[in-house]
Amino acid sequence: MPAEPLSRQEIEDRLGDLPGWTLDGDRITCTYRLRSHFAAAGLTMHVAQIQDELNHHSDLTLGYNTVTLSVNTHDAGGVVTEYDLNLAARVAAIAAGHGVR
Repeated sequence: MPAEPLSRQEIEDRLGDLPGWTLDGDRITCTYRLRSHFAAAGLTMHVAQIQDELNHHSDLTLGYNTVTLSVNTHDAGGVVTEYDLNLAARVAAIAAGHGVR
């Protein structure tokens, strides 16, 4: 069964518990800043592992000392669903352990 789109209000309410995450059009996004490129690469690998566990993948960009995620649910027509917010929550839970500033 495909995931159901969430209302803008539902998304914004849930993002209130996810520091740094914002609604950007039909996606939720976050950029994490870290102390070094190596730390950013480590976070990227950890995020990739979580995405594989959830079988739900974001656009994931590694910069010099930043990691940016942007996600929506393609199977639901490119809108934000519970899958996206679950991924964001999992990433937010591990970010501090990687030295996110």
